[in-house]
Amino acid sequence: MSPANLGGARAKPLLDGRAWERGRSVAEIYTYISSLYFRGKVAYAERFAKAPPNGPSALVMVPGMGLVPLEAEMDVALLRAAAEVPVDAEEPRFTGPLVREAEALISRCVDTCRFVLLGSVASGKYVEPLLPVFASRLVFPSEFVGRGDMSRGGLMLRAAEAGTELEYISVAGAILRGKRPPKLPKKPRSG
Repeated sequence: MSPANLGGARAKPLLDGRAWERGRSVAEIYTYISSLYFRGKVAYAERFAKAPPNGPSALVMVPGMGLVPLEAEMDVALLRAAAEVPVDAEEPRFTGPLVREAEALISRCVDTCRFVLLGSVASGKYVEPLLPVFASRLVFPSEFVGRGDMSRGGLMLRAAEAGTELEYISVAGAILRGKRPPKLPKKPRSG
């Protein structure tokens, strides 16, 4: 999963240390910061991810730390350190740990493992460092093309709730930018 934006307004109280007193999981922190988008990623991963041998089923890109399990705890100091690392394909403090973790992960997996990227594929900041490691095994939901963060988050939440896994295509050679699809239909109100 791609990281949450640690430079935004929702991250500020966490970075200031005002919003917490103990370690929290990466999933909890990033869901707070990124709201619908990351909540969708977590729900989708919890529903459909399949763990490789000796590994977690879902990992989050944490700047400066590589790939971190959803349940891994972070404290204020770790979050501040991550916030200092720009999420950029040209930034070695971001790409170095990410590539190292990706290489370790692929070395433990059988040839049939696929690595599903739940994040933007259009900008290249995640694709450029990961594609040389995972090659054609790096896939993403084809329904992501043309959608923004919130739309992708809603799409993943709905898929998780319905128990319907999205269709994946390889990042290698795929059209990564496309025409914006129609908005998701409004969900009926419950209750």
